[in-house]
Amino acid sequence: MKKILFYFIFIIILIFAMPIVFTNQFKTKEAVSTDIVEEKFDYGKYSTIKLLHTDTGVVEELDLDTYLYGVVSSEMPASFDLEALKAQAVVARTYTIYQIKNGGKHENANVCDSSLCCQAWISKENRLSRWEENSREEYWNKIVKAVNETKGKLALYNGEPINALFHSNSGGSTELSINVWGGDFPYFKTVESSGEENYSSYSSEVQVSKDVLIQKMLEKYSGFEINFEDPECIKILEYTDSGRVKKILVGNTELSGVEARSMFGLKSAKFNFEISDSTINFNVVGYGHGVGLSQCGSDTLAKNGRNYEEIIKYYYKDVEISE
Repeated sequence: MKKILFYFIFIIILIFAMPIVFTNQFKTKEAVSTDIVEEKFDYGKYSTIKLLHTDTGVVEELDLDTYLYGVVSSEMPASFDLEALKAQAVVARTYTIYQIKNGGKHENANVCDSSLCCQAWISKENRLSRWEENSREEYWNKIVKAVNETKGKLALYNGEPINALFHSNSGGSTELSINVWGGDFPYFKTVESSGEENYSSYSSEVQVSKDVLIQKMLEKYSGFEINFEDPECIKILEYTDSGRVKKILVGNTELSGVEARSMFGLKSAKFNFEISDSTINFNVVGYGHGVGLSQCGSDTLAKNGRNYEEIIKYYYKDVEISE
């Protein structure tokens, strides 16, 4: 009789317990997030960076890879191939640590959030708000994946982080740093970068009126003169090996191609021009200074089967990727 009573009580307890067990299992499965875990990596003294927000002047301290989520998502389209995004993550990480090791450009910060000075950066909240709603989760997880799967990776030359410069579109070939800023770094080289013509950033046009050209030149060169009746009043004097304008004569004044690009608001120093009745029409190829890694070229290489290490080694001469 006691055994029967014991079995009866056991069955009653089991009947009540089973729904609780299955409910807990269901809740556990339902609570699993699809987001990629934003893991941390110990970079030692480089684990955190000080970021200057140029619009407010506020300096914010961030974990290095958390900072890189904002850089990669700001500097390269999330629609690009994952291996291209990984290459961008390694290059951005390397550039950041290079700036820290070499004193940076800012007194109270390691880097700023401006692409005109350091690297572009955007907060996660602002980045998500600018993507289409149906792409936000996919794109952010892809950015995080690119950074996380390259944790600790740096591009090194002789064991030291390189000044890992990059640009949007080389217009078919990259440029030497000495032709842009005068600094001669051994790891920068001129290489062909195919497939870039398939991107919207490959070509552009700029019209500058003759009056505006004269005004801009006089702002910097008080003795400037030009006779638009002369068919050679504007003349390209020399090109670099990559096909960019190295020297150009504008009226009685010689400019570098880099200076002309800046003065007339061109996207690249790889340009030609035509003079019409009232304007100078510049036809421009490429976007950016052209030194180092081409982002559009990287995406093309990735789509053709190259991994991020191969992409980096293609654009920077004799570099190694840290273990």
